[in-house]
Amino acid sequence: MPTLRWTTVNTPAPDAEAFVMASRLEVRSLKDVPRFFAKSLVAWKQVTGAPGAYGASLIAEPLKRTFWTLSAWEDKDALYRYARTEPHKSVMTGLRPTMKGSVFTFWQVPAAELPIDWTDARRRLAEQERAGS
Repeated sequence: MPTLRWTTVNTPAPDAEAFVMASRLEVRSLKDVPRFFAKSLVAWKQVTGAPGAYGASLIAEPLKRTFWTLSAWEDKDALYRYARTEPHKSVMTGLRPTMKGSVFTFWQVPAAELPIDWTDARRRLAEQERAGS
């Protein structure tokens, strides 16, 4: 399972809050995996220089056609600015037809708790998925 470990982009002030986003993204077919993975690396490179980003991680489970993202931001606006900025904007639009399903969850934590534990993120995603069913 290829993993891009937590990378700290900017160190927040010790008393700051962080806006966290976790996602589980599933593509329709195994043939979509290489393209999705390549595009996710483009978005990864972008996040490492994005204003307001505190850090991020990615887990790829190619044989399950599933990708997991976890990132922390200065605030919700910083995350949404990143999502609306190229190349991420075109990556999202271009991959939409290959997606089988996606789950997103958001929460806030004291910045001192970064990096976020994947166990917590996966639990929150599972809860979000159950709530959406």
